[in-house]
Order: sequence, then C-alpha cells, then structure tokens
Amino acid sequence: MNDVKLNTLVLSASLNPSSNSAKLAQAALTMVEQMGVTATSLDLREIDMPFCDGDAAYDHPSVSMLKDAIGKADAILFAAPVYNFDLNAAAKNVIELTGQAWEGKVVGLMVSAGGSNSYMSPMALASSLMFDFRSHIVPRFVYATTADFDGEDLDTEIKERLEGLVKATLRLAKGLALTA
Repeated sequence: MNDVKLNTLVLSASLNPSSNSAKLAQAALTMVEQMGVTATSLDLREIDMPFCDGDAAYDHPSVSMLKDAIGKADAILFAAPVYNFDLNAAAKNVIELTGQAWEGKVVGLMVSAGGSNSYMSPMALASSLMFDFRSHIVPRFVYATTADFDGEDLDTEIKERLEGLVKATLRLAKGLALTA
C-alpha cells in the first residue's frame, strides 16, 4: 500500500470457542499482514464485554478499548456468525457500545453460517453502519457455510473471495486516505 500507511482492525464477533467466522478473521489477518499493512486483531471471545444498557455500559474499560481500536482503524474487517437468519447479538452489541467510533470507517464483512439460506444476513448490519455512522461498506462480502471449512482450513473458493474482500477493503481505505 505504498505511500499510505493504513491501520487495519480485524474484529471477530463470535463467542463460540470453535467459531468458523473466527477462522475467517484469522485468515483475513494473515492476508493483511502479508500485504505489509499494519493490522490489529480483536476477538470478542477474549474481551469482557457488557451488554449495551444505554447507560453505564459505555463506561466499561473494554468499551473504551474497543472504541479506541475502532477509532484508530482506517479499515475494519468484521467477522461474525449468522444465527437465526441474522448476525449474532455480540456483533450488534459491539456496534451499539462503540457507536460513533465507526464513523467514516471502511468496513468489509465476512460471515459464517450453517447453511446457504441466510446469505443476505449481513445487510441489516451494513445498513445500520452506513446510515447511522456513515461507514463505507465494501460492496462485497464473504459468506461461508459449514461446508466451506475442513477443520482449520478454508475452501479454496472462500480463500479467493476472502482475498478479494481484503484487497477491496484496503484499496477503498487507501483511496479515502488519499483524498482526506
């Protein structure tokens, strides 16, 4: 990414110890680092997060840490599982708690679901980020199903799509940084 130094955050919103969406996040982090871009990774399984209560939760130390990490990022690669035809509650909770930190951020979405019927599930979260916080949503996302994982390994097609998402996210973030 030559003349522009980008800070990229890879955020995994799954709480499942054997999460497939966390595997997507890890693969994306590896790709970002191989491209020579500064990257930070946060995994909600490792963070003591309060539920958003519209009040005291905003003062929790984990919320401050997340706001800071999101605020410093030029690009965010956000991984979440799909439950019940929507992204998990932890994904929405982190956005509710960190709100304005998402303003103007470039966001690439990657999700994992049990089957193929929930492929539109990232759209509600994408719409919220766009309209509430004017985030720049990358107009492609990675949707993977259980069949796309073989243990820790990703299917070749998913790897290629993930690489396309990572490159598009960084390209958009770089373009916005150049015009700022």
